[in-house]
Amino acid sequence: MDDKHLPYDRLPTDTEACHRLIAALRRQIEKQARLASEQVALLEKQELSLALKDQLVQEQAHSVLELKHHNDKLQELNTELQLKVEKLLQQLFGRKSERRVDGEGQLLIDLGEEATPEVISALEEAVREAQEVIADAELREKQRKPQPRRKSDRKFPEHLPRFERIVDLPEERREGLKFIGYDEVETLEWVRAELRVRLNKYAKYAVPNDRRGTADEPGVISPERPSGLAEGDRFDASIGVEVVAWKYFYHLPFYRQQDLFAGSGWTPSRSTLVNLEAAVEFALRPLAEHLGKYLKTDTCAGCDDTGVVLITPESMPDLSGHPRGERIREVLEKAIASGKPSIGAKFWGYYASRLPVVAFDFTVSRHRDGPDEVLSDYSGMLMGDCWSGFQKIEMRSDSRITFAACWAHARRKIDECRGAFPLQVAKLESLIRMLYDVEDQIKDLNDDERLSRRRSLSAHVLGLIDDYLASAAMQPPTVLPKSNLGQAAAYVRRHREALGRFTSDARVPIDNNDCEQLMKRVATGRKNWLFKGSFAAGERAANLLTIIGSALRNDLDVHAYLDDVLRRALAGETDWAALSPHAWKAEHPDSIRTYRQDERRQAADRKRTRRARRRSPRR
Repeated sequence: MDDKHLPYDRLPTDTEACHRLIAALRRQIEKQARLASEQVALLEKQELSLALKDQLVQEQAHSVLELKHHNDKLQELNTELQLKVEKLLQQLFGRKSERRVDGEGQLLIDLGEEATPEVISALEEAVREAQEVIADAELREKQRKPQPRRKSDRKFPEHLPRFERIVDLPEERREGLKFIGYDEVETLEWVRAELRVRLNKYAKYAVPNDRRGTADEPGVISPERPSGLAEGDRFDASIGVEVVAWKYFYHLPFYRQQDLFAGSGWTPSRSTLVNLEAAVEFALRPLAEHLGKYLKTDTCAGCDDTGVVLITPESMPDLSGHPRGERIREVLEKAIASGKPSIGAKFWGYYASRLPVVAFDFTVSRHRDGPDEVLSDYSGMLMGDCWSGFQKIEMRSDSRITFAACWAHARRKIDECRGAFPLQVAKLESLIRMLYDVEDQIKDLNDDERLSRRRSLSAHVLGLIDDYLASAAMQPPTVLPKSNLGQAAAYVRRHREALGRFTSDARVPIDNNDCEQLMKRVATGRKNWLFKGSFAAGERAANLLTIIGSALRNDLDVHAYLDDVLRRALAGETDWAALSPHAWKAEHPDSIRTYRQDERRQAADRKRTRRARRRSPRR
């Protein structure tokens, strides 16, 4: 019988048997202990395995989340890069106009169900006005019939010099024929610009000793020498006018001007052309300063800037007495110390809302000390983009200046999102288009009537824009805050007060497009002359652009205007108000470029008719 099954009453009585029983029990206990130990070890191993599995699962879940987050970032970056590529392709090859014909509501001004009776009445009047504009345009189109060209239509202006060239048959063919007259055909010719040298002979007279009052009185008398552009009166004002007009009106750099002058028989050095430009600017600098002061008498002015490369000087220029000398010295010293060959400077343009004048300024950086210094004595409204320097100008000026934001900038940011959010962009652009339609209707009204329409119609449309920006169509997940449309919507919300300033002042335009058009003169010139060689050259360019830009705004012949005012300035005339383009224009009607006025009027008529057709309920 097995030892482990022995009953108590059958336990051994002798010592040897007891020892054997104890040994057997010990072996059994050790065996069970080993089994228990193995089971414990197995359980611990299983628990460790489970813990490892849990840790592995957690690590895998974390990795999955990281991969998903990384994938989301890559998708976001891919979308952003695609939008940038689309934007660049649009800039390179796409249409430049922001006008659209595929926007939602582009045929009717839909002002919503909550429009007030005043708004509804104004809308009905706008529709009637649109129909009248369309009817007038259609009537003019019907009345415009092609006229047969008469002989007089083929003639060139009468004031052009003429010479005759007789073209006849050879003598042997004329024999036996009777001459009955000529057929006259006018042919326009171009003669290259002619340079000529004027020899000025100043008479000299000796004064007899008996007529000389004192020993210091000169013994030789000669007529007074006029002030010239250069020492010794070597260059006539017409040469300086040509150099300046070629550079800042036709945008020709000096090396091309050398070719033009060389074609007429004189090859000037570039340093000579630089000196001529500097001489003209020095003579007309007070006129540019007067135009800048005159601009600041307007109640609203637009401001914009564009970049230009400025060559870093080898040494610090003399800036004593310059109002922005500290900032200029800081930027130039940093560029010189770092060995940078050039820095990014800025041209600033200022466009008076109602006065016929513009002004330019030059700074070494896009720092707010430029506009702050120029507008230090200005009180009124400043129109521009939402650059931080403009946004805080009201606080820095102690409320002398109020900032008004430009709707064209806001619309442009929205239009750039068209590829990714076509429906939302179409809706927003249709609402913004309504604002411009209202401006088109009221542009010929007086200030009181214009302000009344803006406070009713324009304010109501602004409310519709606010409502749509707050709607579900513009909220996540449809439009994420970091998407391009989300950022454009945030731009409108953030600057909503400044964007609505035009509804509180009839003199404030809805956008800053006129000033942006003005800056194209700098951009076109920059493509040709590429850079400015010194800070002084930048300031000279700003003053000359002020004079030429104001002349162009008054539709003047730039050559005729510059030639006259330069000669009068060199003769000592200092009545800069009389020499201003708008005053000079009244005295020289023959120098007004009427064809430019006709072009603008025709373009405005076409634009007004196009908008009227969109506002009209009939197709």
